[in-house]
Amino acid sequence: MSSTKTNTNIATSTDATTNTDTTEDSLPAGQHRLGDPVVLTLSIGFIVLFVGLSLYDINGVADAIGAGFAWTAKALGAYFQLLLLLTFLVAIGLTCTPMASARIGNTFTPELSTFKWVSIIMCTLLAGGGVFFAAGEPIYHFVTTPPSFDTEAGTVDAIAPALAQSFMHWGFLAWAVLGSLTSIVLAHAHYDKGQPLQPRTLLYPLFGERIMSGMFGGVVDALCVIAVVAGTVGPIGFLATQVSFGLHELLGVVNNYTTQLIILICLGAIYVTSAVTGIDKGIQLLSRLNVFLALGIAAVIFLFGPTLFLVNAFTQGFGEYLTNFFTMSTMTAQSAPDWWMQWWTVFFFAWFIGYGPLMAIFVARISRGRTIRQMILTVAVLAPIATTIWFTLLGGSGIFYQFTGVIDLSEALSNFQFDVATLTVAQALPGGTFMALAILVLTTIFVATTGDSMSYAIAVVGAGHDRPSSLIRAFWGITMALMAAILLYMGSGQISALQQFIVLTAIPVSLVLLPSLWTGPQAAIAMARNQGLVSRDLRPIAVPPASSAPSSQPGSAPSQEQ
Repeated sequence: MSSTKTNTNIATSTDATTNTDTTEDSLPAGQHRLGDPVVLTLSIGFIVLFVGLSLYDINGVADAIGAGFAWTAKALGAYFQLLLLLTFLVAIGLTCTPMASARIGNTFTPELSTFKWVSIIMCTLLAGGGVFFAAGEPIYHFVTTPPSFDTEAGTVDAIAPALAQSFMHWGFLAWAVLGSLTSIVLAHAHYDKGQPLQPRTLLYPLFGERIMSGMFGGVVDALCVIAVVAGTVGPIGFLATQVSFGLHELLGVVNNYTTQLIILICLGAIYVTSAVTGIDKGIQLLSRLNVFLALGIAAVIFLFGPTLFLVNAFTQGFGEYLTNFFTMSTMTAQSAPDWWMQWWTVFFFAWFIGYGPLMAIFVARISRGRTIRQMILTVAVLAPIATTIWFTLLGGSGIFYQFTGVIDLSEALSNFQFDVATLTVAQALPGGTFMALAILVLTTIFVATTGDSMSYAIAVVGAGHDRPSSLIRAFWGITMALMAAILLYMGSGQISALQQFIVLTAIPVSLVLLPSLWTGPQAAIAMARNQGLVSRDLRPIAVPPASSAPSSQPGSAPSQEQ
């Protein structure tokens, strides 16, 4: 097979960068604008059932979820940890092979500029939770030594381990499970085989056509949607409480349910508008705005904060993270207190697993024209490093102020009051009240970018293609905001119960992700062969530059941004 012949499988496709609105009339045959009725019925059914049972017996629901949460964390925590660890190792190994040069979507021309693409990734995957925990988690591990270390809490020696533990929770493993191997499987299935952008597609290599139609596939998709709804409603609800508390402390605004409801309405309006206008408009504009604001805040903290302390803390903390990477990644309940594993490592990892399939859909959708290597390294390496820097700037500053006695968050963090931690650290930063308000705005936009991307992704799952109607995007965005409002009315405890429910949803969702450990490399091999990058025996084939490739590929549909 000659390289000249096989290169017809890659399109430079100038129309791949043209984004046009689509209507229901242009949807694929057999697709309805409201999406798969099984997915819609089961997903909405879960929301109605959860809210209804909470209204009937709020304590009973919380107790039942708590018991299931504790059992799952203890019995399956090690399995969740190994799934994330193996996903990262296999993905990184894949980048070292010729197959990683294959391009997603059969085009040499990326749909989004590099800055837009990276901005969307950074602001979507771990945005809401990462900002919410960035200040408080490092301080918590500073005042309460993590099980992987034996340093004395609150001392100089405890600084690096505290940051390292935070890096482990929000670093390479967390990002890799959200958009590496699974995104490769979905990209190959969708762009090369014409299969739908749905979680069920991840199981096609195992079950074949049986999974693609009928109740089974619908149930798989619905379980993944439910996991994302549970994972997204939590940050939306907690943001309302955090911003309400912050406005009360900074400006004297009354901190009550009415204020929280107004915040929810404003937040919902922002991310619903963003989701409806699409990736090329609202989503990427909101993400870019967020990146610029985050860079501005980071520059102020670095230049006018405890600069030398932050540099040393990051260097030592990241070194500690790499040195103890496998020790922390494989720490189980047998060598750590059950409660610690349950509320920290297992909780976070289960949260990321729950987001996995829909995040993979989103990453595959926005990465058209990128190579597999670019996608994996950006998602699983570059983004985690940026996250560790952000945690160092905000959480590291908090450690500095805690260590020097400027603030004391020991009691608040022992009660998991992370909203108090974020505001307290923000007020101690250069700029005081102004910086605190800026961080509240940043947190709000970060949560909005999660809300818009997940509204879009859920709509994609229901529709089965990447052009879901604006109506269904708005429907899911409004639904999640409404659910958060109802649960907040019952009390923040029900938001916490919903967050714990994430760990339960991670059980079935993990089984959807598991096959990608071997189907991901297989999909990469198939893409590389189709694009003439490797021979049948996987030997690299010399490939002419992109400029010499033909301008289009027969049968390759033009991109539709909406």
